[in-house]
Amino acid sequence: MSHISTGTLFIALIVLILLSGFFSGSETALMTLNRYRMKSLARKGHRGAKLAWYLLQRPDRLLGLILLGNNFVNILASAIASLIAMRYYGEAGIAIATGLLTFVILVFAEVTPKTLAALKPDTFAYIAAFLYTPLQKLFYPLVWLVNLISNKMLGLFGVHPTSGSDDSLNADELRMVVHEARQFIPGKHTDMLLGILDLENISVEDIMIPRNDITGIDLNDDWNDVVQQITNSHRTRVPVYKDSIDHTIGMLHMRKVLALVVRDELTRESLESYIREPYFIPEGTSLTRQLLNFQKNRRRSGLVVDEYGSIHGLVTLEDILEEIVGQFTTDSSLGNAGIHSQNDGSYLIDGSTHIREINRVLSWELPTDGPKTLNGLILEHLEMIPAPGTSLLIANYPVEITRTDKNAVQTARIHPQLATESGKDEDDREAG
Repeated sequence: MSHISTGTLFIALIVLILLSGFFSGSETALMTLNRYRMKSLARKGHRGAKLAWYLLQRPDRLLGLILLGNNFVNILASAIASLIAMRYYGEAGIAIATGLLTFVILVFAEVTPKTLAALKPDTFAYIAAFLYTPLQKLFYPLVWLVNLISNKMLGLFGVHPTSGSDDSLNADELRMVVHEARQFIPGKHTDMLLGILDLENISVEDIMIPRNDITGIDLNDDWNDVVQQITNSHRTRVPVYKDSIDHTIGMLHMRKVLALVVRDELTRESLESYIREPYFIPEGTSLTRQLLNFQKNRRRSGLVVDEYGSIHGLVTLEDILEEIVGQFTTDSSLGNAGIHSQNDGSYLIDGSTHIREINRVLSWELPTDGPKTLNGLILEHLEMIPAPGTSLLIANYPVEITRTDKNAVQTARIHPQLATESGKDEDDREAG
């Protein structure tokens, strides 16, 4: 190279440094590229996305090509820099060239292009894909040889690059993706997506109407009382039993018999002809499974039973759908959920209200890994039936019992603002 002018060597050095930056930046861009956005663009016909997707099917070959090119230009740049330095400083120039070139490559060919590529991976990666596709074919023999040796070494550690990478997401990862996409998806749609993902972690016991709150028709009651129940019922489907809910004989669609009531043609015989056989749901069934079971069996409601066949509650299709889309009712008052706001900022809550419903309506964080209702949560903490006026602290929420029955808490008052103050006091004590 002694006959080449110094100016030409400087130009060649600058070009090599730029090429090194391109190789470094494109490596970062392609490896950090959003795979799902790339696949979406590829399906829409984006040429760069298609090429990038093809290259990433074998990342070992892509990395082999990039590193082959990067190392080649870096070594060549080092040789040219040493030659230039020797012309100015003699043998001492080699050390000077090594130090300066290390700094230049670090800043201009590594950190800067890689940072830019990490911030704008799509643009960088798709441009690089157009260049790497023909280069991979051109240098295939050399890349193949490098990958052969590298893959054999990886095989010693049980790693097989030819098997490709798994880009699938589990439920927790998908939930995180939905959370991070809130700025692009309407809030209600985000809540629905998260609701669908949460169905697998929720069982029918979490949302069922408790046994004591089930409204049904006892065929052994006086006939006038039966007709009155049918006329005043607020539910579309109710269980029909004899003497006890454990002796349920079926489910009755109220709309089918109301016309008979209006025409005064309803009799016990005609009523029984409209009763459909009961549908039972084992306790612990996830909402995802039960939603599919409702669809498969063409049912809209079912009775939850334990391992002994005792009825624990009632679940409807609407209850499951409300976990996804929220309450269907047009009245948004808290009272519909058994939650009643008070002037002092506290809430009077019915003991039969589900904890999940309380957390969802009020954005609280009462524990949901134990009892399903507020009454059950209080009884678990106290291990006794409390008297009215009893106070306790559950998960930093001050709870005051306001009304009890013989064996259950009917209503309780919770002060969320006191919970916040209590939490701050604990934080202050920990900081101290």
